[in-house]
Amino acid sequence: MAAIELRNVRKAFGMVEVIKGVDLEVRKGEFMVFVGPSGCGKSTLLRLISGLEDITSGEMLFDGKVVNALAPSKRGIAMVFQSYALYPHMTVYENMAFGLTLEKGKDKEEIRRRVEKAADMLQIRQYLDRLPKQLSGGQRQRVAIGRAITRDPKVFLFDEPLSNLDAALRVATRIEIAKLHEGMHDTTMIYVTHDQVEAMTLADRICVLRDGLVEQVGTPMELYEKPDSLFVAGFIGSPKMNFIAGDKAAAFSCATLGVRGEHMEIRPDGIWEGTVIHTENLGADTYVYLEMGQEEPVVVRIEGAAEYASGTVLRVSPIEAKVHRFNEAGKPVR
Repeated sequence: MAAIELRNVRKAFGMVEVIKGVDLEVRKGEFMVFVGPSGCGKSTLLRLISGLEDITSGEMLFDGKVVNALAPSKRGIAMVFQSYALYPHMTVYENMAFGLTLEKGKDKEEIRRRVEKAADMLQIRQYLDRLPKQLSGGQRQRVAIGRAITRDPKVFLFDEPLSNLDAALRVATRIEIAKLHEGMHDTTMIYVTHDQVEAMTLADRICVLRDGLVEQVGTPMELYEKPDSLFVAGFIGSPKMNFIAGDKAAAFSCATLGVRGEHMEIRPDGIWEGTVIHTENLGADTYVYLEMGQEEPVVVRIEGAAEYASGTVLRVSPIEAKVHRFNEAGKPVR
């Protein structure tokens, strides 16, 4: 495993600066997830760590050693892409063994042992003689992950590996990756995704990126419960946090009041009034969308099934101990 440190790392493509001075530490054996909106630089940052892109300025360190000029093949990393990148004319075994066959000093028995061990971890041993075209998308992605495992890397890099899978396969493969992390707890993993559930369920810590800069780093629950900015509060969590402005926020002595949907209560003596514009009944939960004179509808999350017809007027109150107060600069007031 390796500890990774970025010191004022910048990356420019011509005159366009994409990474604008990132300082970040990824601990040994940690599962770090990069999240952020499209174009924030998360995939570029991953490529800088891998060595597939050169750093414009700053320092990249692996275990305290600067690796700016070190080739990707010398960094002890393995990368898994969303496109699988399997050789269609090779069997699963051949795909998983390919990287090892290029290394000097690896005999056939050692290669077979590594491939079969990885195949067992990912439950794909029965597919070793098949071609990629004979596999489902989820199975192909597990082959791609297995190919990385056989190299016994110090660092795993995942670039949105589940984005091409359907919903059921995403869940199944996400569970496999979580089990992989448990089984390889001494391997550092960095994972790029735009999916909230992947980030919240897989990460030891999440790094939220915005416009080429680190907005906040913390455990999933730290980001969910104690966001350092209005941006993080609105980005982490699904559905997103409600933002209440104007007089309603001023009554709580802030410029913007943030309230999670589960921290809103429908009650006859509620302090705010809203009109139902839509209801989503998901079985275990119901989301009620209210028009309350804000820029976006306010979402109230209710446990279990509930029915509210559009046009119904409801009174709601936030749970005061759970609200988030932000000043005009978008920073928390605590």
